[in-house]
Amino acid sequence: MTRSGSRLALEIVVIALSLLILIPFFMILINSFKGIRESALFGLSLPSVWEFDNYKAVFKQDNILRGFKNSFLISGLVVLSVNVCASMAAFIIQRRGGKFLQGAYLAFILGLIVPVSIVPTIKLMDVLGIKGSYFSIIMYYTAVLLPFAVFLLVGFMKSIPRELDEAALLEGCGYFRLFFRIIMPLISTVSVTVSIVVIVSVWNDFFGPFYLVTDSTKWTIVLQVFNFVTLYSTNWGVVFAFMIIVISPVLLIYLFLQRYIIDGLTAGSMKG
Repeated sequence: MTRSGSRLALEIVVIALSLLILIPFFMILINSFKGIRESALFGLSLPSVWEFDNYKAVFKQDNILRGFKNSFLISGLVVLSVNVCASMAAFIIQRRGGKFLQGAYLAFILGLIVPVSIVPTIKLMDVLGIKGSYFSIIMYYTAVLLPFAVFLLVGFMKSIPRELDEAALLEGCGYFRLFFRIIMPLISTVSVTVSIVVIVSVWNDFFGPFYLVTDSTKWTIVLQVFNFVTLYSTNWGVVFAFMIIVISPVLLIYLFLQRYIIDGLTAGSMKG
């Protein structure tokens, strides 16, 4: 087989594998337009009768808007918290060096490996008196996602010359002004990558809110799906319609910004 023929065969295999990944999503989408009996079969065939009322039934639920509000609020604040804390930590670690900061960086790296322990986390939040609040779940996600962001940003910071810092300081620029006016714009590509990863992680997470949020008025949209399934387990068409509505915002964000994910990850790995 020629080199071009081998490449064509490889591309066909990759496309076929990509289509396999899309099958579950297609199954959910097509069954969201089916009636009770057809949707219960979980088939891949087109519906005999298109049931658009499934989506109307979803929007009649009072909890869906509250779930979206909670998810957007928590995701947005976690994105802000992770980006600010991770960029500051990465800047200090990369610029200052030293054994202490190297140890701190290794601690962040361990955070990528060591699994989260829920029971001590709940106990700590209970002792601090923040259990069940928005602040507790935002701090939880910040702590969980901070290691990845620091790892990515430290690698990218190495590509920013130190001479830029020295020139700014000689011109009378303070450290905070140096960071926010000069460094932050230069790391915007990686910051977008971090933001997308954080949004997807927070939006799709079930166990964090399930264990840490006791007030149902603060439930995220994923927990609303869990509650919705228990109410409509006999009508999978409505359940699938709810799932499509829930994953649509994150899917759109990922589709429009996927180029930034690739650019950010490549920049962090190649220049790190």
